[in-house]
Amino acid sequence: MNFILHKDFSEFSLRADLWNALVEQSITDTPFSRYEYLSEWWKTLGGGEWKDAELVLVSATENDQLIGIAPLFITHYDGQRALMLVGSIEISDYLDLIVREQDLPRFLSELLDFLASQTADTWSGLDWYNLPDASPTPAALKAESETRGWNYHEEIYRPTPRISLNGSFDDYLSRIDKKQRHEIRRKMRRAAESELNVRFTIVDKDSDIETEMNSFFDLMIQDPGKAGFLTPLMREQMTFTIRSAFEHGYLWLAFLEIEGVKVAASLNFDYKNKLWGYNSGVSREHMELSPGWVLLASTIQWCCENGRYEFDFMRGDEEYKYRFGGVNKYVLRLKVIKL
Repeated sequence: MNFILHKDFSEFSLRADLWNALVEQSITDTPFSRYEYLSEWWKTLGGGEWKDAELVLVSATENDQLIGIAPLFITHYDGQRALMLVGSIEISDYLDLIVREQDLPRFLSELLDFLASQTADTWSGLDWYNLPDASPTPAALKAESETRGWNYHEEIYRPTPRISLNGSFDDYLSRIDKKQRHEIRRKMRRAAESELNVRFTIVDKDSDIETEMNSFFDLMIQDPGKAGFLTPLMREQMTFTIRSAFEHGYLWLAFLEIEGVKVAASLNFDYKNKLWGYNSGVSREHMELSPGWVLLASTIQWCCENGRYEFDFMRGDEEYKYRFGGVNKYVLRLKVIKL
């Protein structure tokens, strides 16, 4: 393999289609590995999550074919000068190397040799977060670490609850707890029968995305915790993410309106025939109509009616995810120390 160390994402800008084509064939095909997401993440370093970061973006080709991409950066973290995955840690729910499964062992081995030859004195280990528990990378990295005599540690980092969907909305409801099933139906019925004109709307491709984004942010900051999270730089980062997902056709943004006023928002990615739940916002008004619950239930109903096989709540163990039938998968943290 021929490895190249890139100084900036812009070196890949004319080959973004090749990058994304490889993502779609890779071990972890998620929106968070796509070129537009990671290149925009790098511009703000995750909305200001990192202050000190040196890009180590590596690609590998063979016979003029793109074989693998390792989007990495070096920073001081957890007591070492670590190589981390671009996108780490907080706002990118799933991360991994970008490589086909059959190429992974050889790519990883040669990648580590390349990194040792090019940047050996600038890092002392790897610290990779948010790898899906189904990824083959942990096993491959463990084997490579043992071969090299490095210290390898693996741990569950966060749960990522998901709802499997393979039928009608009634089929979905029949599989969840009886009490929660009745509660969801009761709240949806109350909203539907309200005289306040409750309406579920989805932003379409012809919408003014700037206006819709501002409406989303206005609802997001109704939660004091999210208001604190949404610093100016984080808002800039999320704006990049929303706009690029819209431009590439996989943004799924919905609102619940009451009397023509948006009172709840659900921000998702509609990618690879499933919905990925990224963030949400709910007004403090009309809580008697449970707008957050009604919007989430309507979102799941849309998935059932439109053939989406799964709703992925992504990282976090909030109680409501399990009340709606979420079943845990996990993302992992892999830490390697060179000895």
